[in-house]
Amino acid sequence: MNPVHADKIATYVTALHALKAEDRLRGLKPRAGIDFASNDYLALARAPRMKKAVSAALEAGTPIGASGSRLLRGNCEEHESLEAEAARFFGAETALFFGSGYVANFAVLTTLPQRGDLLVLDSLLHASIHEGARAGRAEFRESAHNDSQLVENTIRDWRAEGGKGRVWIVVESLYSMDGDFAPLEELVGIADRYDAFLMVDEAHATGVYGERGRGLTAPYEGRENLVVVHTCGKALGAAGALITATRVLRDFMVNRCRPFIFATAPSPLTAVAVREALAILQQEPDRQQRLANLVAFTHREIGLRGGRSRSDSQIVPYIVGDNARAMALASALQARGFDIRGIRPPTVPAGTARLRISLTLNVDENDVRAMLDALMEETRGDAR
Repeated sequence: MNPVHADKIATYVTALHALKAEDRLRGLKPRAGIDFASNDYLALARAPRMKKAVSAALEAGTPIGASGSRLLRGNCEEHESLEAEAARFFGAETALFFGSGYVANFAVLTTLPQRGDLLVLDSLLHASIHEGARAGRAEFRESAHNDSQLVENTIRDWRAEGGKGRVWIVVESLYSMDGDFAPLEELVGIADRYDAFLMVDEAHATGVYGERGRGLTAPYEGRENLVVVHTCGKALGAAGALITATRVLRDFMVNRCRPFIFATAPSPLTAVAVREALAILQQEPDRQQRLANLVAFTHREIGLRGGRSRSDSQIVPYIVGDNARAMALASALQARGFDIRGIRPPTVPAGTARLRISLTLNVDENDVRAMLDALMEETRGDAR
């Protein structure tokens, strides 16, 4: 290898070797086996109605690409129709469509909180939220996971230290790796008492929880101090994300949000798919109920096998601890036909490497039984 070239890449090679030594080196794998890994909770990604809606839109002349920013020629009727329907469906004043949940979270936190404000972040939030906080103008402090009292104490301490801006409390309604729920009612009360905003990432709850899948924020949508991100690439089976908020905040985003202003708009076909997904939620409530039944069944089966479920949701973490063991266990289950992935730091805290078992309508009760039996066989003898 050319010495000059080798020197240029030495930093990257060293970093990759370090990751490998810690059993944290990642690689891409094709999907294979029974789906216990995806976030396609309601099995909409391949649903015939979704395919038909997109095909009909193509036949009617809907373009594949938006071909520009929403503020230029990229603002299509499909985007506006989706946003109007989403606002009505979720019970919000307005909605704004982004290309991904990551971008939506980053966009909110780099646009709405201002210099002099304070962000109080749950420690287990999505990486996109932490990245947005670091890139934004506001000061931020982490709070221990799901500790409402500590959230309130953090706000009080900041005020006592002279903080005078607005407070933003930021949480997920359902946490993506632990599968547990935020204490939303308590947090809404704290936000009201301290004249704060509450931002809720509903990524793993939209479509699954709330009346007709409106999410866990459904009882609070429409409040002046609430901003919600509804991801469209998980239970809704498509891609993108919808931010629901007041018209004033939406207008501010349209005028000041760089990830919105300078990005090519999402595909109009994606907007069509998301709108169809919202229609399916309203017209096929059995999907939501079937998933709830499958979740309850799975947690019962875990108990019958002498296990203890760490969550009550469709996200079932199996904590292993050691990075190498977690990945070996995932590989063993994949070899037996179950697509289950290992999750390692920094995605989860150090020492908590795990299997993330995801329950979707792409599997049935027989699949769950077989998967749990295989997991027991592969972990027999493990120290727990």
